[in-house]
Amino acid sequence: MNGNFATLSGRFFRAVAPELEHSALSGSIRAGRYSRPDQPTLYLSSSEAGVRAAMIAHSKPGEHRRVLAFDVLAASLFDLRASHALEEVRRKAGDPFDDWQGAVARGSEPTSWRVRDWIESIGAKGLIDPSRKEPGLWHLVLFSWNVAGSPTVR
Repeated sequence: MNGNFATLSGRFFRAVAPELEHSALSGSIRAGRYSRPDQPTLYLSSSEAGVRAAMIAHSKPGEHRRVLAFDVLAASLFDLRASHALEEVRRKAGDPFDDWQGAVARGSEPTSWRVRDWIESIGAKGLIDPSRKEPGLWHLVLFSWNVAGSPTVR
């Protein structure tokens, strides 16, 4: 297996609108950095501070979200925090940190969607994504969960 893979377990956090709390484990409901609009993806943060940092770019003024906690057990995660892993993914698929929202607004496919495709093609069930808003914080992005052979989230 690729040396850029990680395994982890612990408590992770996700912000959701109160009316969507019942479906918080269904994953994203719109396009994201690593997900096309029709691609189930579960975005979590390693801390509540990580959720706040992520919400800087993903919430609108006056929008209320609740932070929920989940227990995760996951293997086969591509770890973008490691410089060698980031270099490899940039060589193979492009820069995961390019402006994905700008690309979508222009009608282009974001590089980060191709990054996900490549990471999945080498067997990853998700990835660890360093925060660009708050260095030292990081997020967990799951491509599949709660099905055989995939991470579990409770």
